[in-house]
Amino acid sequence: MTIIVVGIVILVIGFVAAKADQSLRAYQTLIKTAGVIVILVGVSIACVVQVEPGQVGVQKLFGKVNDNILESGLNIINPLVQVVMFDVRTENYTMSGVTDEGSKMGDDAIRVLSADGLEVIVDLTVLYKVVPSEAPRILKEVGTDYRNVLVRPICRTKIRDNAVYYDAVALYSTKRDEFQGRIFSTIESNFKERGLMLEQLLVRNLTLPASVKATIESKINAEQDAQKMTFVLQKERQEAERKRVEAQGIADYQKILSTGLSDKLLQYEMIKAISVSPNAKLIFMTNGKNLPILVDSK
Repeated sequence: MTIIVVGIVILVIGFVAAKADQSLRAYQTLIKTAGVIVILVGVSIACVVQVEPGQVGVQKLFGKVNDNILESGLNIINPLVQVVMFDVRTENYTMSGVTDEGSKMGDDAIRVLSADGLEVIVDLTVLYKVVPSEAPRILKEVGTDYRNVLVRPICRTKIRDNAVYYDAVALYSTKRDEFQGRIFSTIESNFKERGLMLEQLLVRNLTLPASVKATIESKINAEQDAQKMTFVLQKERQEAERKRVEAQGIADYQKILSTGLSDKLLQYEMIKAISVSPNAKLIFMTNGKNLPILVDSK
């Protein structure tokens, strides 16, 4: 458009200068020709617009938005049309309590009230993108700053609306996935109505009040101590069972010995013990029938 304006200015100068100064009359045709050429070049350039990959172009002429979008590549358009580019790739918007980590400077975490009236701080990342066919409607209804007009307020409001159904401890532990799924469904439906697609919702961090955190940590420590004591008691029971089995075995062994020993067995065991003794020299024994038995260790 700028080149066209320059060409028009040159053309006007060609007409005006010739009338104002007779010496420029000879250059009138040349100036007019240069102006026409510049205008034609400007029109040619203005008729062609390049849309980058991952973007779509929305045409706007004198405040009226054309519903037909321009796809990536070269497109032929009306030279008077203004093209507004929309990024249709995945974008992320982070609301975090950590400085310089979120999309806004400073503490941008979401503070919500749980069902038990406690304040829970939520860090959230939203992955979303513009639906290409909805880009003209977004331009007409919202404009190009849809991140701050739609994404941010919808997410913050829906998280607060859904947090009131859960206790603070449940949000922190057992109900975290359920809470994330619930807010995903509500935000997704709102985004869809406004021409956006929600791809993923990440609850990055949940911070509880210090008193609640202390209670949870105390409970966890108590559960760990209980599990440890259970293990110790189980080990002691196993040890007691081992000793009982061992004692029963000794008792059974003694019972077998007391009922199963005979004179011959005792005599055999005695002979075997004496025979290996280094102090035994010559021993006379009887076999019960007055028959001597000589045992010589040598």
